Amino acid sequence: MSTTAVAPLTTRDAEILVTEARRAAEVAGVMVSVTVLDAGGHLLAFRRDDQAVLISGETSTRKAYTALQLNTPTADLVDAVQPGGLFHTLPTALDRPLLFIAGGVPVHRDGRLIGAIGVGGGAPEQDHGFALAALEALA
Repeated sequence: MSTTAVAPLTTRDAEILVTEARRAAEVAGVMVSVTVLDAGGHLLAFRRDDQAVLISGETSTRKAYTALQLNTPTADLVDAVQPGGLFHTLPTALDRPLLFIAGGVPVHRDGRLIGAIGVGGGAPEQDHGFALAALEALA
C-alpha cells in the first residue's frame, strides 16, 4: 500500500492567507486580525491591524483552532452549540475553549487537512468571507 505525501502548510502559504484576508477586509473597510495554524495547531502566522479591537486577536486564533479541531468552517457550527445542539457541552471537554462563530476555515491540500485560518474583527459573515477570499488566493 502506498501513501501519497501532501505538502504541509508553509510559512509562505500562511503569509499569502494573511495578506489576502487583510486585503479583502480593507476593501470592506474593516480592520481584522488573522491567525493561521498548521495541521498540528501551531501558530504559523498572525497579524492584528493597529486599529482592530484587541480581542480580535484572541478571536481569530480561537476561530482557527476550532476550524482545525473539527475540520469544519465555524460558520457551519453555530447551531450545534445552542442548547440541545450536538456540541453544546464540547468546549468544556477540550483543553482550549472553542469559538463557534463564522470566520474560522480549515485549509486542505489534495483533500487532506493541513491547517486553518481564523479571521476576527468584522461581523461574523464578513470574517467568513475574508477567510474564504484568502483560501481562493492560495488555490
